[in-house]
Amino acid sequence: MKKELVDRFETLITAAFGLVAALAWNAAIQQTFKDYFGDQSTLPAMFTYAILVTVIAFLLTSAVGKLSKHAKKKLRKKKKAKK
Repeated sequence: MKKELVDRFETLITAAFGLVAALAWNAAIQQTFKDYFGDQSTLPAMFTYAILVTVIAFLLTSAVGKLSKHAKKKLRKKKKAKK
């Protein structure tokens, strides 16, 4: 029971810090977008921003996935070599 509680707290705290980081990045990206393209209160500007952020998130998520897959593969090889 205690281990499950600690695991859940770890997950919640990690998610909370992730959310704070995401909000900070969102503010930075919005300000950068505003500096380069002007006010983003119009609907086309909002959609452009949303599409841009989605593309960036997709590319970064894909890169992290590939790195993770590569790292797991290396760890499996290392584990097999030890046996």
